[in-house]
Amino acid sequence: MPNLLPKQSILVVDDTPDNIDLLTDVLCDDYRIRVATSGEKALKIVYSDEPPDLILLDIMMPGLSGLEICRRLKANPDRRRIPIIFVTAMTSVEDEERGLALGAVDYITKPISPPIVRARVRTHLALYDQSRELERMVRQRTDELLTTRQQIIRRLGRAAEFKDNETGNHVLRMSHYARLIASAHGLGEEAANIIFNTAPMHDIGKIGIPDSILLKPGRLDAEEWKVMHQHPIMGAEIIGKHENELLESARIIALSHHEKWDGSGYPRGLKGEDIPLEGRIVAIADVFDALLSQRPYKSAFSVERSLELMDAENGRHFDPQLLAAFRRALPEILRVKDIYADEYGALTDLEFQIKEIYTHQDAPEGYPGVLLSDRKTE
Repeated sequence: MPNLLPKQSILVVDDTPDNIDLLTDVLCDDYRIRVATSGEKALKIVYSDEPPDLILLDIMMPGLSGLEICRRLKANPDRRRIPIIFVTAMTSVEDEERGLALGAVDYITKPISPPIVRARVRTHLALYDQSRELERMVRQRTDELLTTRQQIIRRLGRAAEFKDNETGNHVLRMSHYARLIASAHGLGEEAANIIFNTAPMHDIGKIGIPDSILLKPGRLDAEEWKVMHQHPIMGAEIIGKHENELLESARIIALSHHEKWDGSGYPRGLKGEDIPLEGRIVAIADVFDALLSQRPYKSAFSVERSLELMDAENGRHFDPQLLAAFRRALPEILRVKDIYADEYGALTDLEFQIKEIYTHQDAPEGYPGVLLSDRKTE
């Protein structure tokens, strides 16, 4: 049965055409050969969208030498794993040491022996394939662990909802709000997504609050507030201290999202930038959605009234710079508010993901059927 796998690609770099022809003749039956007669052309091929699987590299060339090409490639994280075999007439021990020290995997001397060339190429391609497969497996396992941690965080966030009188989509909306505020403030995608994935745990400590307090339809008295003020500490204890960035972010948010910029918050009365950034961001997201939402003890405020109340807390409850970022992100925040409106029912974890498209056939009746990424095509 014919081998349907594509041939592996080898880049032959030499300024002498006869040398290129010789190596091509030796290897062309088993591999796809690409050639470069200068260092500059070689780098262009290696940095292309289809880099070679192995490089046979001459050392003595005009312009960029083989040693310099090797040095540059091994300094590039995206290309450093490509195996380089020097093919050269420089045969001293010192020459070999220099080449291997720069990261070459092997050394073939000229004039070449075809059986040795084929054997060395075959060996190093096999090792390269094994290395890539191991990297793929590690990356896959890492992704699986990350997904598992995210699911645990979300499930615990849902557990808190069963104890609370908040609506099921509150945690969805405020998590998206927090991510948008973080991005508008200048945080990178990775940092913003960590906040998005850990914000659902902000009220996990409410599991430890008695139902008589948590579900009370009216306002709490002073003694009841003392108990309620313990839920951030309970949340941090439930999550525990971890070296893992995701879980540690969840703990910080649970502990600090009720702190206030002027120091009047709880549980520790932190002030200003002593409050962790994640907590300051989630505080804005949490309060804004609470203002917009109906509760047993209050009616939902309009967007306009909610924004007035948010602005009134600028520099008191909220970090002024983050409130400015909230304002910049407001158009997208309001779209999230509409997408995850409570009238559509409690949405599943599938909708928790940041998706590129929300299909209309999967949407509840009357659902807007759009997500943030739709702005790309508007």
